[in-house]
This record gives sequence, structure tokens and C-alpha cells, in this order.
Amino acid sequence: MVGSKVVEVSKKISNGEILLLENLRFHKEEELNSKNFAKELSKIGDIYVNEAFSCSHRAHASISEITNYINSFAGNQLISEINTIKMLTDGPKKPVSCIIGGSKISTKIGVLTNLIKKMDNIVIVGAMANNFIKYNKYNIGKSIYEKNVKNLIENVITQSNTHNCKLSIPIDVVVSKNYNSKGQIKNLNQIDDTDLILDIGEKTVKAISKIIDSSKTILWNGPAGYFEVDEFSQGSNKIAKKINENTKNKSLISIAGGGDTVAAINKFNCSDGFTYISTAGGAFLELLEGKILPGIKALEINE
Repeated sequence: MVGSKVVEVSKKISNGEILLLENLRFHKEEELNSKNFAKELSKIGDIYVNEAFSCSHRAHASISEITNYINSFAGNQLISEINTIKMLTDGPKKPVSCIIGGSKISTKIGVLTNLIKKMDNIVIVGAMANNFIKYNKYNIGKSIYEKNVKNLIENVITQSNTHNCKLSIPIDVVVSKNYNSKGQIKNLNQIDDTDLILDIGEKTVKAISKIIDSSKTILWNGPAGYFEVDEFSQGSNKIAKKINENTKNKSLISIAGGGDTVAAINKFNCSDGFTYISTAGGAFLELLEGKILPGIKALEINE
């Protein structure tokens, strides 16, 4: 991956040929952002192009430190990712809405806090919504939730009121006794101790569809339920298809990101109807949060 042999081989590469090397993260120096390791990497080529937006939140040798030793540039895909997110956070067509899920509110609190200031609507779905349902004194049975997040939830609610951002959570859900049983739609006040919340219900889907219809720009990050199992995929399926439909008829600019979200969109054959789909997870969220990504910062310094 580095060293004189690799440099020697790289010099024998003809125009149009590609030299593919082993994963750099097998070297501890990569994640340690080693200067010497970065210098060795820089000897392999004449220019460096960062086309890995999904890794640009990492301060690793091949992402940030290498730019100090070789002429470095941002690739077209990287630029496209950054410009799309900047459009979303700096000047989106309004009304602008966000559908956000995930298992932990603590990992997305920074994103929520930053987006609330810019969004007209934020819709909470997936396991993250269980925290809000529980906070509102409803039983969530055996469902996944995160402990000790009361202050985080109260902060999100306070911020949404302060910035006039409508915060929406499910009004009905699909529950089951386990991941392999048939689902049943229940209102929040009907959930019992043995229930497992695995999807959003029909009333919630209709409410989200109305928000999508009223929006000019939408961000989707996080499926609405346990979409991997068809029985609990209808919420995510209908959201994907609604966004797809509105984007295709030119009434909506749609941006999606995160591995599970992309997997859901692909499962429901809706990828052709989104304005932009980011392949990144952590980098996508951190840029939405307003953080400075090491890989992008390194390119700015070395322009």
C-alpha cells in the first residue's frame, strides 16, 4: 500500500490504467493521521483527488494530512455533495421539511438543533420517535428507545417553538409481538406492554404525505420503520413513493442520505425520482449539523 515497491509499480502504469491498492485502514498510521504515512502515500501519484465525501469527516492520513504533500483537488462528486447540502441549509426553496429517523436521538441532536432553525417542518419517525411517544406519557411496550434523553427532547421542543418549526411525531403505529409476527395498527393510547412498535400507521402516513405535498424542498434521513421486513415496510415505502412522485412532477426538490434510507429507497425502486441521494452517513449528518469536515477543510487550506 505504501513504500518503494508501490511507487515503482505506480510509475509503470500507462495512461488509462488503474492501480488498485489494499484498504489503507489496515495500517494504524491511516487513522492516526500520520505525517510520515501521508508523505509515503503522496509519492504514489502526481495529484490527489478526494472523491470520498463519505470519509471526509475523518481526520485520516489519506483524507486530510496527504494534502500537505501533493497537489490536491476536490472531485466532482464531492463538490456535488457539498453544494447540495449547502443549498439545503443555506437557501432552500420554501416551505422546507425534514423527515428524520434513526435509533438514537443523542446521535442526531446536533443535526436537529441546526435544522430546526432552517426548517418549516420536522417529522420524527423510526425508533427515534419512540422517545417522543414515551415522553408524551404513552406506553411504548417493548419498543426500542434511548434512556436519559428527557432534556434533549425538551430542548428540541423548545427550539422548534422558538423558531416556528412544526414538530410532528406519529399519531398511530404498527405494532407486533415480535419481528416475525403480523403487524397491527394501533393509536398511541392502545399500545400495551407486550407490543413492539415497528412502523408508522396509516393516519401518520397521510399526515406526512400532506407535509410532503405542502413542501418545495424535503430532506429524508432515516426510515419510518423496520423496512427490511415487508410487513413493517409500508411507512417507508409510501414516504419514498410520495417523494418520488412529487419530485418527478417538478413540485419538489428531494434530498436523501444515510445508508438505511438509501437501502429503503432502492428496495422500493424509487431512486430515479429523487433530486439527490447522498451515499454518505456520518459525513452527511456532520455537514448538516454545521461541522467543519477535516477532508474538506484540508482542501480549502491547500487551494
